[in-house]
Amino acid sequence: MKAPCVRVERERGETTRRELAESDLIADDLEIVVEDDWLYVPITDPDAVPDGFKVVEHDVPTRETPDMPADILGFEPTYERLGDIVLIDEDDAERARDIADAIVASAFPVKTVLNRASKIKGKTRVRDWDVLAGDVTETVHREYGCEFALDVARVYFSPRLATERHRVAKQVEPDERAFDMFAGVGPFVIPFAKRDARVVGTDLNDVAVEYLRENARLNGVEDRVTAIAGDVRETTSEYEDWADRLVMNLPHSADKFLDTAVALTGDDCVIHYYDIQHEDDPFGPGETAIRAAAEPEYDVSVETRRDVRSYAPHELNVCLDVRLTR
Repeated sequence: MKAPCVRVERERGETTRRELAESDLIADDLEIVVEDDWLYVPITDPDAVPDGFKVVEHDVPTRETPDMPADILGFEPTYERLGDIVLIDEDDAERARDIADAIVASAFPVKTVLNRASKIKGKTRVRDWDVLAGDVTETVHREYGCEFALDVARVYFSPRLATERHRVAKQVEPDERAFDMFAGVGPFVIPFAKRDARVVGTDLNDVAVEYLRENARLNGVEDRVTAIAGDVRETTSEYEDWADRLVMNLPHSADKFLDTAVALTGDDCVIHYYDIQHEDDPFGPGETAIRAAAEPEYDVSVETRRDVRSYAPHELNVCLDVRLTR
């Protein structure tokens, strides 16, 4: 069957395969093909492939061995992979158990299967989990060449936003001063720093900040990362007029922090403002709030209006890339 593949010289094949696997981009239900001097690695998301790889359409066979969860179950379950942990979201306990058993029996290199037991709760944005297989909630997740140590029971992390994070990270220039106001374990901070930016990340969750520091060391960027525990409104006065780039990924509540964001903004700054709004007007409330906080001190220019994902029926998780110029 025709499928998108990364085409690479055979001598670079294993290195490429490992890099794509670390970013969870290899299509596990399709075979890797070798033809002449080329290797064709089938991928799941062409838009998420890192720069420098060539993506082509190519004929690749499906795997003949029934080693995927869907092969065992007879239907395609919904799940997310986070390192060697698999996350599912099932209200039916029996169906959740069946999916977990199939995942464990499949070819996935999985240690733990968790089912969501609550919504995200409290200021530290964690949730409860039911453990269906294994007993470890700590893992190392790989995404676009970065590694993130985390404990899903103690910090917030969404693998669904990998493509969005990569989109933003590609905009970062060397020596930029970037600030993530709700940094978590560093999924924005670390790739920014790997692009040679100087980055400050804050978070209310002390555990997340400790993982942020660990991840800076793990990725070799500790000299470019400053991690601060506490409420960004109370802990960052020394960074006023500092930032060239700001990330505000706290949907539902980011508008309450816009005065602080403006205080952190330098003479020319791009704010990546994340919001959740009704589909009838997903961008208007955020843009209105940003203008109210920034004008007339800054000229406000919306550079990108982007649907990130569907959040709930008739609600969208969106991003506004907004440039503030003093």
